[in-house]
Amino acid sequence: MISAIYSSCSAVCCFEKKQESIADNIANVNTDGFKKTRVTFQSYAVGVVSPTVSRIDSSGQMAFVQATESSSPIAKSNVELAEEFPQDMVNQRSHEANVKVIRTADEMIGSLLDIKS
Repeated sequence: MISAIYSSCSAVCCFEKKQESIADNIANVNTDGFKKTRVTFQSYAVGVVSPTVSRIDSSGQMAFVQATESSSPIAKSNVELAEEFPQDMVNQRSHEANVKVIRTADEMIGSLLDIKS
């Protein structure tokens, strides 16, 4: 039971990191030259998960900005809201599921301790 709590806490921390990345991407969708980040999870030991943040260097759409004398191309953000919002929903549900595992394990431990006394 303790291992369930430990692995779920590890996963909750990872999902929080992923939520930070998604929020940062959405907040900077209109920032010229912004490069989105992605969070991947890696398992190092039984029940231990750690997040790895990586920047996606693909270029966004090019737009021409009219300056005083000439126009020059500027790279827009490479963030796609059609990708970010579904990832946000999946991330939230995964976070909720791990919190539910922690609560259930806590109740089981509480019941076990009540039986013991």
